[in-house]
Parts: sequence; C-alpha cells; structure tokens
Amino acid sequence: MTPILHSARLGLIEQAGTSVAILVEGLEREELLRSRLTRQEVLRQLNTLAQSAAQVEPIERSQMPELDWSGWDALQRRFSEPASAALDEALWFACTSLVPATLLWLRVYQQSQPELFRMVPGVDQK
Repeated sequence: MTPILHSARLGLIEQAGTSVAILVEGLEREELLRSRLTRQEVLRQLNTLAQSAAQVEPIERSQMPELDWSGWDALQRRFSEPASAALDEALWFACTSLVPATLLWLRVYQQSQPELFRMVPGVDQK
C-alpha cells in the first residue's frame, strides 16, 4: 500500500471514530438504540471505520499493534448482519470501548510515528 493510501485510510478511521464519539456523547445505551436516526448514522460511521480498518495491510497493522484490528474485523462482519440483540451489543461495545481506544491509540501513534500519517508519495512513485 502506498503511504498516501495508508495515511488516507488512517484519516478515515480517525474521522469516522470522531464522528461516532460526537454522536453518542452523553447518550445512554437505550437512548442510542431507540433513536432511529442517530443509531443509523452511528452504524454508518462504524461501518466506514471497520471497512477502512479492514483495508489496512498487515505490515501497517504491525506498526500499530495496540489497535484492536481483529476486533474491528469481527465487528465489520457483525455490522452487516440484520438487526438483533447481538448487533445492538456490538454497536454499544464499539461506541463505548473500541472507538475511544482506537482514537486514543491513533493520537499516540500520530505523536510517536508521524510518518504513518503523512500523505506523501513513496520513493517508488513518480
């Protein structure tokens, strides 16, 4: 994967995660699950995040081992399932646990490995 694509995917992950955090701020579980519009938008953002995470290559994943890549892979499959109690649980888990942890680790990596987030062409590109 080129550095530009990799940094763009990380940007999408961060942007979708931030959107979810804003949308669910101050909401209780039942409030989120009852709110058709908010729930739909949160699920859309979580799908964007999970799909973007799924496209991050193993070599790039290995540079950020604290991110729960396998958790996002599992949730991506769950988010495509029909409405159920399991989907509700996955949605709430993502909002309250996985998204905050992902955003936290992305900030840590932006400080410790800023080159992962730079949108610059690789040396093999012209």
